[in-house]
Amino acid sequence: VQLVESGGGLVQAGGSLTLSCAVSGLGSDDWAVGWYRQAPGKEREGVSCLRTADGSTSYADSVKGRFTISMDNAKNTLYLRMNSLKPEDTAVYYCAVSLVCERLGSDYWGQGTQVTVSS
Repeated sequence: VQLVESGGGLVQAGGSLTLSCAVSGLGSDDWAVGWYRQAPGKEREGVSCLRTADGSTSYADSVKGRFTISMDNAKNTLYLRMNSLKPEDTAVYYCAVSLVCERLGSDYWGQGTQVTVSS
């Protein structure tokens, strides 16, 4: 499994960004694909997860209503649309794959992309 993220950057509070993750090597099995983030001095936080079998999604309470996860199966690309960004969303965002959402970050993950939200 290979994961390559892109789309991070610097944005003002209230702005939007879309992260992309090119995914390869998954096959047709049911996987949990998603995003987690790591901010300096803070614990790793699972942001959002999507099950490839049925497209079901889940979100951390901190991003619910602002972030949207989606996957384009034709392009093998996972997305995270982030709206109404807050300074506390500043972190390195990692695309990840596992067998279950609770294990995102434990099995396969990308190199990470920095998101910085200025106040």
